[in-house]
Amino acid sequence: MRRWFAALALAGSVTALLGGCVRPGGADGDLTDDWPAVRAPQAFVPPTDACLPRVTAVVRAGTYEAVDCSRNHLAEAVHVGRFTGPAAAGDRPEPGSPALRPARAECDERAREVLGGDWHAARITLNVALPSVPAWRGGARWFRCDLSETASVDNTRPVNRTGSLRGAMVGDSPLVHRCFDPKLIGERLNYLAPVLCTEPHRAEFVGVHVERDMTWAEFGRSHRQTHRRCMALIAAFAEVPDNSDLPYRAGSIFYPPTQREWEEGDRGVRCFLWSDDRKLTRSMRGAGPQGLPAI
Repeated sequence: MRRWFAALALAGSVTALLGGCVRPGGADGDLTDDWPAVRAPQAFVPPTDACLPRVTAVVRAGTYEAVDCSRNHLAEAVHVGRFTGPAAAGDRPEPGSPALRPARAECDERAREVLGGDWHAARITLNVALPSVPAWRGGARWFRCDLSETASVDNTRPVNRTGSLRGAMVGDSPLVHRCFDPKLIGERLNYLAPVLCTEPHRAEFVGVHVERDMTWAEFGRSHRQTHRRCMALIAAFAEVPDNSDLPYRAGSIFYPPTQREWEEGDRGVRCFLWSDDRKLTRSMRGAGPQGLPAI
């Protein structure tokens, strides 16, 4: 049986006491020329390359807190950008709104540079944090890009970690998705349990398909199309022909972005090879037709 599954943030005061008509020693009588100019107040902008004890969609100066990356933390700020053009005009964009697409695209690019790979391919999530509405009205136009380690493919809530995520996807990283043994309830996927690729398993991460731009509702109606695009990634990954025999070699499991991520412009769909009829004991990368035969 062939299946496919969809697994569906100056002040100060000066008081001068003048008495009588005699000038104090050294005074010239002019109270305006001996004081340094008062600096204009500086708007709060959160620093980058900082580790954070909490994940938040809105950053407020009064409650901002950072910790040393060697201590437990839930997020790491890897970039602070600035809204420009139409995105900087009008009201502050709301978290989860299409107005955040330019910001998320910039965050995505910067995250890849910091991590050394596509964060979709690992137990990592990306959050775009914004200034408060009063700060926006006061002229704040920044956005912050935060990365967090997550518990699993299925549980994307940030977990505590120690150490920076810089370079976290370079080499043999334990964060990168590899092989899994899917757990089913009936014919429904419950969760993907990570295992070594040398252990018996039925699923393997093959890559990220970037879905075309469409509404969330349209995407919900196009799962068969997404399945077909993941199947093309499976064929390329396993180095088998993308033809009518492919469904007899493997099926697909795919994990789309959350609705909030989708609305902000994330179109990265995680694709997994699914072996319905047999357990695998090796990676299917480059397995070829003999390693992944049609059954």
